[in-house]
Amino acid sequence: MPPTDDVMFRLDPAPKVITFDCYGTLVQWYEVLLREIAAVLREQGREATDASAVLDSFSQQSRRLEAERPHRLYKDILRTGFRAALTEHGLAAGGDAVEQLSDAISTMGPHPEVPAALRRLRERYRLAIVTNSDEDLIVHNVAPLGVAIDFVITAERAGAYKPSRQIFEHAYAAMGVTKEETVHVAMGMFLDMKACHDLGIRGIWVNRLGQRGNPDWLPYAEVSNLDEAAALLLPAPA
Repeated sequence: MPPTDDVMFRLDPAPKVITFDCYGTLVQWYEVLLREIAAVLREQGREATDASAVLDSFSQQSRRLEAERPHRLYKDILRTGFRAALTEHGLAAGGDAVEQLSDAISTMGPHPEVPAALRRLRERYRLAIVTNSDEDLIVHNVAPLGVAIDFVITAERAGAYKPSRQIFEHAYAAMGVTKEETVHVAMGMFLDMKACHDLGIRGIWVNRLGQRGNPDWLPYAEVSNLDEAAALLLPAPA
């Protein structure tokens, strides 16, 4: 049984803005990075099946780097994090490999169901992205969605990374809403559902990978894709 069910999710009070994480939630973060890491592994005579372990190491490195102060650009975190992850796994971490992985971020397009789900949601709500990214990087991921996004809130502009309270408070001020007037939809358990729990934000966890949730960060609704998230936010007429 999932850690929560639909009865725990309420549209009262009615949200005005639906906020989304981008990487993994809307665009194909894992799919693209696993493919590119596998290519680096093969180039260095290693098994492509080690790609998941390298990506896990990068995720750990990026969390550490994002928590440091002062704020550093995400492009720097990508390069530093990938370099550290490759080195940790005994791989050559030269500029070509690091740039190949870092540059892959801008190529990430949407999951197949995302554009249509966003179009349905936009008929009722304003849409926003709250992302641990830079201003000039996220534009490459937003454009392929094919749906107008009303607000794009970046870590660069907020000067803080999720799960920090600072980036969400910056987002609400920029959008002119309260947290009670939003629902946050995201794939990230630590970066996003933890923030929702800590700040008292309604959250929908998009569990694309069939992972186990964290009961310490309840309540959140759990779905497997954006179509299911849209179904919660756009309930069928009685």
